[in-house]
Amino acid sequence: MREIKGKTQVIAVALVTAFCLLGDSMLYIVLPIYWQEAGLSSLWEVGILLSVNRLVRVPLGPLVGKWYERSGGRVGLIAAVILAFVTTMSYGLHGFWLWLVMRSVWGIAWTFLRLGAYSLIVSVSEEDNRGQLMGLYNGLYRLGSLGGMIAGAFLASIYGLATTAVVLGFFSLPALVLVFRYIRPSFSKRHVYTDAAAISESFWKQRSVWAVMATALVVAMVYQGMFASALSRLIELRQSVFEFGGLVLGAAVMASLVQGMRWGWEPWAAPWSGKLSDRYGRKRIFACALLAAALFFGLLQTPVAFPFWVCFLLGIQLTATVLTTVMDALAADEAARQANSTALMTVYSVVTDIGAALGPLLAFWLDGRLGLESMFGGIALILLALAIWWGYQQSRIWKRNAL
Repeated sequence: MREIKGKTQVIAVALVTAFCLLGDSMLYIVLPIYWQEAGLSSLWEVGILLSVNRLVRVPLGPLVGKWYERSGGRVGLIAAVILAFVTTMSYGLHGFWLWLVMRSVWGIAWTFLRLGAYSLIVSVSEEDNRGQLMGLYNGLYRLGSLGGMIAGAFLASIYGLATTAVVLGFFSLPALVLVFRYIRPSFSKRHVYTDAAAISESFWKQRSVWAVMATALVVAMVYQGMFASALSRLIELRQSVFEFGGLVLGAAVMASLVQGMRWGWEPWAAPWSGKLSDRYGRKRIFACALLAAALFFGLLQTPVAFPFWVCFLLGIQLTATVLTTVMDALAADEAARQANSTALMTVYSVVTDIGAALGPLLAFWLDGRLGLESMFGGIALILLALAIWWGYQQSRIWKRNAL
Protein backbone atom coordinates (compact mmCIF):
# COMPACT_ATOMS: atom_id res chain seq x y z
CA MET A 1 0.00 0.00 0.00
CA ARG A 2 1.38 3.44 -0.94
CA GLU A 3 2.57 5.70 1.87
CA ILE A 4 0.42 8.79 2.40
CA LYS A 5 2.21 11.82 3.81
CA GLY A 6 1.00 13.19 7.13
CA LYS A 7 0.31 16.66 5.70
CA THR A 8 -1.78 15.12 2.94
CA GLN A 9 -3.88 13.25 5.48
CA VAL A 10 -4.38 16.41 7.55
CA ILE A 11 -5.53 18.33 4.47
CA ALA A 12 -7.88 15.48 3.60
CA VAL A 13 -9.48 15.26 7.04
CA ALA A 14 -9.85 19.08 7.11
CA LEU A 15 -11.67 19.05 3.76
CA VAL A 16 -13.81 16.11 4.90
CA THR A 17 -14.85 18.19 7.91
CA ALA A 18 -15.51 21.21 5.68
CA PHE A 19 -17.83 19.23 3.38
CA CYS A 20 -19.72 17.86 6.37
CA LEU A 21 -20.08 21.33 7.94
CA LEU A 22 -21.93 22.83 4.98
CA GLY A 23 -25.42 21.92 6.21
CA ASP A 24 -24.82 22.80 9.85
CA SER A 25 -23.33 26.22 9.05
CA MET A 26 -26.18 26.98 6.66
CA LEU A 27 -28.69 26.66 9.49
CA TYR A 28 -27.19 29.49 11.56
CA ILE A 29 -28.02 31.93 8.76
CA VAL A 30 -31.13 30.36 7.24
CA LEU A 31 -33.12 28.80 10.10
CA PRO A 32 -33.76 32.04 12.06
CA ILE A 33 -35.45 33.38 8.89
CA TYR A 34 -37.11 30.29 7.38
CA TRP A 35 -38.14 28.61 10.64
CA GLN A 36 -41.80 28.41 9.64
CA GLU A 37 -40.84 26.54 6.47
CA ALA A 38 -39.20 23.95 8.75
CA GLY A 39 -42.50 23.39 10.56
CA LEU A 40 -41.44 25.20 13.74
CA SER A 41 -43.89 27.18 15.81
CA SER A 42 -41.64 29.79 17.43
CA LEU A 43 -38.14 31.24 17.48
CA TRP A 44 -37.27 29.67 20.83
CA GLU A 45 -37.39 26.30 19.07
CA VAL A 46 -34.74 27.63 16.68
CA GLY A 47 -32.49 28.39 19.64
CA ILE A 48 -32.89 24.88 21.01
CA LEU A 49 -32.15 23.27 17.65
CA LEU A 50 -29.01 25.33 17.12
CA SER A 51 -27.61 24.44 20.54
CA VAL A 52 -28.72 20.84 21.20
CA ASN A 53 -25.96 19.36 19.02
CA ARG A 54 -23.34 20.97 21.26
CA LEU A 55 -25.02 19.74 24.42
CA VAL A 56 -25.11 16.10 23.28
CA ARG A 57 -21.40 16.25 22.44
CA VAL A 58 -20.46 16.56 26.11
CA PRO A 59 -21.60 13.07 27.22
CA LEU A 60 -20.85 11.54 23.80
CA GLY A 61 -17.21 12.63 23.72
CA PRO A 62 -15.86 9.95 26.11
CA LEU A 63 -17.84 7.21 24.33
CA VAL A 64 -16.54 8.18 20.89
CA GLY A 65 -13.06 8.56 22.35
CA LYS A 66 -13.20 5.00 23.70
CA TRP A 67 -14.35 3.81 20.28
CA TYR A 68 -11.33 5.46 18.63
CA GLU A 69 -9.01 3.97 21.26
CA ARG A 70 -10.08 0.44 20.31
CA SER A 71 -10.65 0.75 16.58
CA GLY A 72 -9.09 4.14 15.80
CA GLY A 73 -9.09 4.71 12.08
CA ARG A 74 -11.04 6.01 9.15
CA VAL A 75 -14.17 3.95 9.95
CA GLY A 76 -15.21 6.69 12.38
CA LEU A 77 -14.78 9.33 9.69
CA ILE A 78 -16.87 7.27 7.26
CA ALA A 79 -19.64 7.04 9.84
CA ALA A 80 -19.42 10.82 10.38
CA VAL A 81 -19.79 11.57 6.66
CA ILE A 82 -22.82 9.29 6.35
CA LEU A 83 -24.45 10.87 9.41
CA ALA A 84 -23.71 14.37 8.09
CA PHE A 85 -25.33 13.47 4.74
CA VAL A 86 -28.45 12.06 6.43
CA THR A 87 -28.88 14.98 8.82
CA THR A 88 -28.34 17.65 6.13
CA MET A 89 -30.89 15.98 3.84
CA SER A 90 -33.36 15.83 6.75
CA TYR A 91 -33.36 19.62 7.12
CA GLY A 92 -35.93 19.70 4.35
CA LEU A 93 -38.45 17.86 6.56
CA HIS A 94 -41.01 19.38 8.93
CA GLY A 95 -41.52 19.20 12.68
CA PHE A 96 -39.64 20.25 15.79
CA TRP A 97 -39.15 16.77 17.28
CA LEU A 98 -37.80 15.31 14.05
CA TRP A 99 -35.39 18.22 13.78
CA LEU A 100 -34.37 17.74 17.41
CA VAL A 101 -33.43 14.11 16.71
CA MET A 102 -31.52 15.02 13.57
CA ARG A 103 -29.62 17.85 15.27
CA SER A 104 -28.64 15.42 18.02
CA VAL A 105 -27.43 12.97 15.38
CA TRP A 106 -25.34 15.77 13.88
CA GLY A 107 -23.75 16.16 17.33
CA ILE A 108 -22.65 12.52 17.04
CA ALA A 109 -21.24 13.14 13.56
CA TRP A 110 -19.27 16.18 14.70
CA THR A 111 -17.82 14.26 17.66
CA PHE A 112 -16.54 11.54 15.30
CA LEU A 113 -15.10 14.19 12.97
CA ARG A 114 -13.38 16.19 15.66
CA LEU A 115 -11.86 13.34 17.67
CA GLY A 116 -10.87 11.52 14.50
CA ALA A 117 -9.05 14.62 13.25
CA TYR A 118 -7.33 15.17 16.60
CA SER A 119 -6.18 11.54 16.75
CA LEU A 120 -4.87 11.66 13.20
CA ILE A 121 -2.95 14.92 13.72
CA VAL A 122 -1.29 13.62 16.91
CA SER A 123 -0.27 10.43 15.11
CA VAL A 124 1.30 12.06 12.02
CA SER A 125 2.90 15.14 13.61
CA GLU A 126 6.09 15.89 15.48
CA GLU A 127 6.68 18.71 17.96
CA ASP A 128 8.35 20.87 15.31
CA ASN A 129 5.40 20.76 12.87
CA ARG A 130 2.39 20.03 15.08
CA GLY A 131 1.33 23.67 15.33
CA GLN A 132 1.43 24.15 11.58
CA LEU A 133 -0.58 20.97 10.92
CA MET A 134 -3.14 21.86 13.59
CA GLY A 135 -3.46 25.34 12.09
CA LEU A 136 -3.77 23.86 8.62
CA TYR A 137 -6.66 21.71 9.82
CA ASN A 138 -8.40 24.55 11.65
CA GLY A 139 -8.02 26.91 8.72
CA LEU A 140 -9.21 24.57 5.99
CA TYR A 141 -12.24 23.13 7.74
CA ARG A 142 -13.54 26.66 8.39
CA LEU A 143 -14.04 26.93 4.64
CA GLY A 144 -17.06 24.69 5.22
CA SER A 145 -18.49 27.22 7.67
CA LEU A 146 -17.94 30.08 5.23
CA GLY A 147 -19.30 28.13 2.25
CA GLY A 148 -22.34 26.90 4.14
CA MET A 149 -23.27 30.41 5.26
CA ILE A 150 -22.85 32.01 1.83
CA ALA A 151 -24.27 29.19 -0.31
CA GLY A 152 -27.05 28.48 2.18
CA ALA A 153 -28.24 32.08 2.29
CA PHE A 154 -28.12 32.38 -1.52
CA LEU A 155 -29.88 29.08 -2.29
CA ALA A 156 -32.53 29.47 0.42
CA SER A 157 -33.48 32.93 -0.81
CA ILE A 158 -34.14 31.51 -4.30
CA TYR A 159 -35.26 27.91 -3.83
CA GLY A 160 -36.25 27.62 -0.16
CA LEU A 161 -34.96 25.58 2.77
CA ALA A 162 -35.89 22.09 1.51
CA THR A 163 -34.06 22.39 -1.83
CA THR A 164 -31.06 24.00 -0.14
CA ALA A 165 -30.83 21.07 2.28
CA VAL A 166 -30.85 18.53 -0.56
CA VAL A 167 -28.17 20.39 -2.54
CA LEU A 168 -25.82 20.80 0.44
CA GLY A 169 -26.51 17.22 1.50
CA PHE A 170 -25.21 15.88 -1.81
CA PHE A 171 -22.22 18.20 -1.58
CA SER A 172 -21.14 16.35 1.58
CA LEU A 173 -20.70 13.05 -0.28
CA PRO A 174 -17.34 13.90 -1.95
CA ALA A 175 -15.91 13.65 1.56
CA LEU A 176 -16.18 9.84 1.28
CA VAL A 177 -13.80 9.88 -1.69
CA LEU A 178 -11.25 11.85 0.34
CA VAL A 179 -11.53 9.44 3.28
CA PHE A 180 -10.94 6.32 1.20
CA ARG A 181 -8.23 7.81 -1.01
CA TYR A 182 -6.11 9.89 1.35
CA ILE A 183 -6.63 8.66 4.93
CA ARG A 184 -5.06 5.37 5.99
CA PRO A 185 -7.26 2.78 7.73
CA SER A 186 -5.62 3.22 11.13
CA PHE A 187 -4.08 6.29 12.71
CA SER A 188 -3.40 5.19 16.27
CA LYS A 189 -0.69 7.07 18.12
CA ARG A 190 2.96 6.32 17.51
CA HIS A 191 4.80 5.86 20.81
CA VAL A 192 7.65 8.30 20.35
CA TYR A 193 7.93 9.46 23.97
CA THR A 194 10.44 7.32 25.85
CA ASP A 195 10.12 8.53 29.46
CA ALA A 196 8.61 5.41 31.04
CA ALA A 197 7.90 7.13 34.37
CA ALA A 198 5.93 9.90 32.68
CA ILE A 199 4.02 7.45 30.49
CA SER A 200 2.96 5.34 33.46
CA GLU A 201 1.72 8.37 35.36
CA SER A 202 -1.94 9.26 34.88
CA PHE A 203 -2.21 12.51 32.93
CA TRP A 204 -4.57 13.84 35.60
CA LYS A 205 -1.58 13.90 37.97
CA GLN A 206 0.40 16.14 35.64
CA ARG A 207 0.22 19.87 36.38
CA SER A 208 0.84 20.78 32.75
CA VAL A 209 -2.29 18.90 31.69
CA TRP A 210 -4.41 20.71 34.27
CA ALA A 211 -3.01 24.04 33.06
CA VAL A 212 -3.92 23.27 29.44
CA MET A 213 -7.43 22.07 30.34
CA ALA A 214 -8.21 25.04 32.60
CA THR A 215 -7.00 27.52 30.00
CA ALA A 216 -8.91 25.71 27.23
CA LEU A 217 -12.10 25.97 29.29
CA VAL A 218 -11.66 29.74 29.68
CA VAL A 219 -10.69 30.36 26.04
CA ALA A 220 -13.64 28.34 24.72
CA MET A 221 -16.02 30.01 27.16
CA VAL A 222 -14.85 33.50 26.20
CA TYR A 223 -14.58 33.15 22.42
CA GLN A 224 -17.01 30.41 21.36
CA GLY A 225 -19.56 31.25 24.03
CA MET A 226 -19.56 34.74 25.53
CA PHE A 227 -18.12 36.82 22.68
CA ALA A 228 -19.97 35.00 19.88
CA SER A 229 -23.35 35.13 21.62
CA ALA A 230 -23.07 38.76 22.78
CA LEU A 231 -21.47 40.24 19.66
CA SER A 232 -24.63 41.49 17.94
CA ARG A 233 -25.96 42.99 21.17
CA LEU A 234 -22.60 44.61 21.88
CA ILE A 235 -22.62 46.25 18.42
CA GLU A 236 -26.23 47.33 18.85
CA LEU A 237 -25.44 49.05 22.16
CA ARG A 238 -22.47 50.82 20.61
CA GLN A 239 -24.13 51.84 17.31
CA SER A 240 -27.32 50.11 16.21
CA VAL A 241 -27.12 51.37 12.60
CA PHE A 242 -24.04 52.17 10.53
CA GLU A 243 -24.01 53.69 7.04
CA PHE A 244 -21.25 52.52 4.72
CA GLY A 245 -21.03 53.37 1.01
CA GLY A 246 -24.70 54.26 0.85
CA LEU A 247 -25.70 51.03 2.59
CA VAL A 248 -27.36 51.02 5.99
CA LEU A 249 -26.07 48.10 8.06
CA GLY A 250 -27.83 46.90 11.19
CA ALA A 251 -26.18 45.30 14.21
CA ALA A 252 -27.01 41.76 13.08
CA VAL A 253 -25.45 42.32 9.65
CA MET A 254 -22.35 43.90 11.19
CA ALA A 255 -22.00 40.94 13.57
CA SER A 256 -22.24 38.45 10.70
CA LEU A 257 -19.59 40.38 8.74
CA VAL A 258 -17.22 40.39 11.72
CA GLN A 259 -17.74 36.64 12.20
CA GLY A 260 -17.50 35.92 8.47
CA MET A 261 -14.19 37.75 8.10
CA ARG A 262 -12.62 35.33 10.55
CA TRP A 263 -13.68 32.32 8.49
CA GLY A 264 -12.26 34.10 5.45
CA TRP A 265 -8.75 34.62 6.83
CA GLU A 266 -8.45 31.37 8.82
CA PRO A 267 -7.18 29.23 5.88
CA TRP A 268 -3.93 31.23 5.88
CA ALA A 269 -3.87 32.80 9.37
CA ALA A 270 -4.32 29.55 11.33
CA PRO A 271 -1.41 27.67 9.63
CA TRP A 272 0.72 30.81 9.94
CA SER A 273 0.10 31.10 13.69
CA GLY A 274 0.73 27.38 14.14
CA LYS A 275 4.02 27.65 12.25
CA LEU A 276 5.05 30.58 14.46
CA SER A 277 4.41 28.45 17.54
CA ASP A 278 6.56 25.65 16.08
CA ARG A 279 9.44 28.06 15.44
CA TYR A 280 9.36 30.36 18.47
CA GLY A 281 7.73 28.20 21.13
CA ARG A 282 4.06 27.55 21.78
CA LYS A 283 3.94 29.06 25.26
CA ARG A 284 5.64 32.23 24.03
CA ILE A 285 3.19 32.77 21.14
CA PHE A 286 0.26 31.79 23.38
CA ALA A 287 1.23 34.33 26.06
CA CYS A 288 1.64 37.09 23.45
CA ALA A 289 -1.77 36.28 21.91
CA LEU A 290 -3.42 36.33 25.35
CA LEU A 291 -1.83 39.70 26.08
CA ALA A 292 -3.10 41.10 22.76
CA ALA A 293 -6.56 39.68 23.45
CA ALA A 294 -6.65 41.32 26.89
CA LEU A 295 -5.71 44.63 25.27
CA PHE A 296 -8.41 44.44 22.59
CA PHE A 297 -11.13 43.43 25.07
CA GLY A 298 -10.10 46.32 27.31
CA LEU A 299 -10.18 48.77 24.39
CA LEU A 300 -13.84 47.96 23.71
CA GLN A 301 -14.76 50.44 26.42
CA THR A 302 -12.83 53.36 24.92
CA PRO A 303 -14.80 56.24 23.31
CA VAL A 304 -13.35 56.02 19.79
CA ALA A 305 -15.05 56.38 16.40
CA PHE A 306 -17.11 53.37 15.37
CA PRO A 307 -14.83 52.23 12.47
CA PHE A 308 -11.84 52.15 14.86
CA TRP A 309 -13.96 50.29 17.42
CA VAL A 310 -14.80 47.66 14.79
CA CYS A 311 -11.05 47.22 14.29
CA PHE A 312 -10.88 46.19 17.96
CA LEU A 313 -13.51 43.52 17.25
CA LEU A 314 -11.47 42.25 14.31
CA GLY A 315 -8.41 42.22 16.55
CA ILE A 316 -10.30 40.00 18.98
CA GLN A 317 -11.24 37.70 16.10
CA LEU A 318 -7.60 37.49 15.01
CA THR A 319 -6.52 36.55 18.54
CA ALA A 320 -9.27 33.92 18.48
CA THR A 321 -7.62 32.32 15.44
CA VAL A 322 -4.18 32.33 17.07
CA LEU A 323 -5.34 31.17 20.50
CA THR A 324 -7.53 28.37 19.15
CA THR A 325 -4.74 27.02 16.94
CA VAL A 326 -2.00 27.22 19.55
CA MET A 327 -4.33 25.89 22.25
CA ASP A 328 -5.09 22.83 20.12
CA ALA A 329 -1.38 22.35 19.49
CA LEU A 330 -0.58 22.61 23.21
CA ALA A 331 -3.17 19.93 23.94
CA ALA A 332 -1.76 17.75 21.15
CA ASP A 333 1.74 18.19 22.63
CA GLU A 334 0.48 16.90 25.96
CA ALA A 335 -1.35 14.02 24.24
CA ALA A 336 1.82 12.97 22.39
CA ARG A 337 3.53 12.47 25.77
CA GLN A 338 0.88 10.06 27.02
CA ALA A 339 0.52 6.32 26.57
CA ASN A 340 -3.04 6.96 25.36
CA SER A 341 -3.19 10.15 23.31
CA THR A 342 -6.84 9.68 22.31
CA ALA A 343 -7.99 9.73 25.94
CA LEU A 344 -6.41 13.11 26.58
CA MET A 345 -7.70 14.64 23.36
CA THR A 346 -11.17 13.33 24.26
CA VAL A 347 -11.02 15.14 27.60
CA TYR A 348 -9.79 18.27 25.83
CA SER A 349 -12.70 18.10 23.38
CA VAL A 350 -15.22 17.69 26.20
CA VAL A 351 -13.70 20.58 28.17
CA THR A 352 -13.92 22.96 25.21
CA ASP A 353 -17.51 21.86 24.51
CA ILE A 354 -18.44 22.58 28.14
CA GLY A 355 -16.81 26.00 27.94
CA ALA A 356 -18.61 26.82 24.68
CA ALA A 357 -21.94 25.66 26.13
CA LEU A 358 -21.57 27.60 29.40
CA GLY A 359 -20.38 30.79 27.70
CA PRO A 360 -23.74 32.07 26.38
CA LEU A 361 -25.48 31.33 29.68
CA LEU A 362 -22.79 33.20 31.62
CA ALA A 363 -22.81 36.08 29.12
CA PHE A 364 -26.56 36.67 29.38
CA TRP A 365 -26.48 36.35 33.19
CA LEU A 366 -23.60 38.84 33.52
CA ASP A 367 -25.23 41.18 31.00
CA GLY A 368 -28.32 41.32 33.21
CA ARG A 369 -26.36 41.75 36.42
CA LEU A 370 -23.36 43.90 35.48
CA GLY A 371 -23.77 44.96 31.85
CA LEU A 372 -21.66 44.05 28.83
CA GLU A 373 -18.99 46.70 29.47
CA SER A 374 -18.20 45.29 32.90
CA MET A 375 -18.31 41.74 31.54
CA PHE A 376 -15.78 42.44 28.80
CA GLY A 377 -13.62 44.39 31.22
CA GLY A 378 -13.57 41.34 33.47
CA ILE A 379 -12.66 39.15 30.49
CA ALA A 380 -9.72 41.46 29.75
CA LEU A 381 -8.42 41.04 33.31
CA ILE A 382 -8.77 37.24 33.20
CA LEU A 383 -6.94 37.02 29.87
CA LEU A 384 -4.21 39.32 31.23
CA ALA A 385 -3.75 37.00 34.22
CA LEU A 386 -3.49 34.01 31.89
CA ALA A 387 -0.96 35.86 29.72
CA ILE A 388 1.22 36.55 32.77
CA TRP A 389 1.00 32.90 33.87
CA TRP A 390 1.90 31.44 30.46
CA GLY A 391 4.65 34.02 30.06
CA TYR A 392 6.07 32.87 33.39
CA GLN A 393 6.00 29.27 32.18
CA GLN A 394 7.95 30.30 29.07
CA SER A 395 10.52 32.15 31.19
CA ARG A 396 11.05 28.97 33.23
CA ILE A 397 11.82 27.09 30.02
CA TRP A 398 14.37 29.75 28.99
CA LYS A 399 16.07 29.57 32.40
CA ARG A 400 16.16 25.77 32.31
CA ASN A 401 17.67 25.76 28.82
CA ALA A 402 20.27 28.33 29.88
CA LEU A 403 21.61 26.08 32.64
